[in-house]
Amino acid sequence: MLRFRNPRMPSERDSKAMCFRLCGSVALWLGGVAVAAITASPAAAQTEFMLRGFGDIGSTTFTAKKSFDAVLGSDSGLVFGGGVEAVLPQRVFVNVRASRFRGVGQRVFLFNGEQFDLGIPATITVTPVELTGGYRFDVGWRVVPYGGAGLGWHRYEEISRFANADENIDERFTGYHIVGGAEFRLARWIAAAAEAQWATVHDALGGDSNSVSHEFNESDLGGVTFRLKVVIGR
Repeated sequence: MLRFRNPRMPSERDSKAMCFRLCGSVALWLGGVAVAAITASPAAAQTEFMLRGFGDIGSTTFTAKKSFDAVLGSDSGLVFGGGVEAVLPQRVFVNVRASRFRGVGQRVFLFNGEQFDLGIPATITVTPVELTGGYRFDVGWRVVPYGGAGLGWHRYEEISRFANADENIDERFTGYHIVGGAEFRLARWIAAAAEAQWATVHDALGGDSNSVSHEFNESDLGGVTFRLKVVIGR
């Protein structure tokens, strides 16, 4: 069992330093986006507001590789999602997306570095809701590169057969992410995109001394995601 409950609490100094670093990075990126938008050349400027919807499928490889592999038999898995995006004048975009990862494995026990499979089914579900701001670059092709950064709210659920109600877990954590990709226009109202995202969710696991993640000294619920998107709208 990963046991994300009761996450380890960092010191006040570490918490403040981490918060300032992460928030500062996001602020600098979004500030750069704003500057790029303001200084964009007339040829690159977009003159209309666009509202689009999108759906995507991809694969996430979790930072806590050993913990997920021990419980689920793999450190990665399919992720499905979708959302809405507003593309503002000067090529600035803001989007909200929700996605879901779900894996089925079994509870395990580690003793002296040896893993014992308990044969008790366990289902792990991670549901992020992410807010991203960024910029779409004009390179004069049908392909439009873009990049952005933002915040995410990650819901973690772990349900085991035969577990008591207080043993199942339903927790929420805040994380940060950066994303980059390229969009290719297929038709007037349809586009396809490929993108990569790195996310970090510090101190979300490893707080329980009996947990697998504690034994492996892994505390980050984030990871790297590669996805393909279908965009509906101009």
